Amino acid sequence: MTDLDPFTDLLDYPMYVVTAQADTERAGCLVGFASQCSIQPARFMVWLSKANRTCRVAERADRLAVHLLRRDQGRLARLFGAETGDRTDKFTDAPWHPGPGGSPILDEVPAWFVGRVEKRIDGGDHVGFLLAPETARNLTGSRTPLLTLHDTHDITPGHPAN
Repeated sequence: MTDLDPFTDLLDYPMYVVTAQADTERAGCLVGFASQCSIQPARFMVWLSKANRTCRVAERADRLAVHLLRRDQGRLARLFGAETGDRTDKFTDAPWHPGPGGSPILDEVPAWFVGRVEKRIDGGDHVGFLLAPETARNLTGSRTPLLTLHDTHDITPGHPAN
């Protein structure tokens, strides 16, 4: 338990899958620490655990793709949250296509965007990636119930949660 737990225990924010491509290496992981952080210019911040292979690939990537999941996409959340890319090629079990800048885009998600990495920030056990959105897609045409932190409490992380 940390000093912040009494506050953060009340939160139920969206979960995301962040994917990265650097050279011929792809990676992706389930992410809870992310948020829009500027309106003009539009900016979005994602935080990746240093223990995660996706962070190591993202450190070398020019762009990251950020995907929203529907509440009923627990299988996809478990694949990107409970499996580690150190042992599993997650992209063999999830349909995807190359997006802008070669970023891996998951085919089954309701919405995604690709952002150019503007800055990397050391945040302790996580690295923050400040993204300048370049392309965004909403494939549902309307709002859909999104996967949230509460929906993922039964997923054991592929790496220890820091």
